[in-house]
This record gives sequence, structure tokens and C-alpha cells, in this order.
Amino acid sequence: MQIYVYILRCADGGYYVGNTRSSLETRIGQHNEGTLGGYTSKRRPVELVFAQEFDRLTDAFAAERRIKGWSRAKKEALIRGDYDALQMLARRQS
Repeated sequence: MQIYVYILRCADGGYYVGNTRSSLETRIGQHNEGTLGGYTSKRRPVELVFAQEFDRLTDAFAAERRIKGWSRAKKEALIRGDYDALQMLARRQS
């Protein structure tokens, strides 16, 4: 089973972190159509800026919860793939 954790950039500049077991394309379409309701329904259009694939549901849920708790700066470092900045920001938070 493939599970994706993803980050969307919303029209208002905010970020949404979610997961899906369906295709990313289908899920992003649902967000952009507003069929899912919730946070993104009033912040459309949304753009996929990060995705990571997991084989195990428990790993995906853990990653989603972890990323949701991060600061905006840390999420943006992940989106950029700036792992040095991620490490620096993680040390600064501890």
C-alpha cells in the first residue's frame, strides 16, 4: 500500500499538511474542487509543494503529525529540500 504525506500551499500563502492513500493527483483535485471541506476549501486554489511516499500507514501518520507541529520556517526548509536548515531549526527548537 502506498501512502503519501503532502504539503499544499494555499492561495492565502498558508500551508496544509495531509495524507492520502489514493493518487496525489486525485487528492489535489479534490482539494481544488472544494469537495473535502475543511481548511483548504476556503483557501483555493492549492498547489502541491511537497510529497513523500510511505509503505506503512503508521509511518505516514507519524510523519504527518510531526510536520504539522513544525514552524513555518521548518516546513519551508523541507519544501526546499534544505536539510542543513532543517537540522539548524531543529536544534534551535530544542
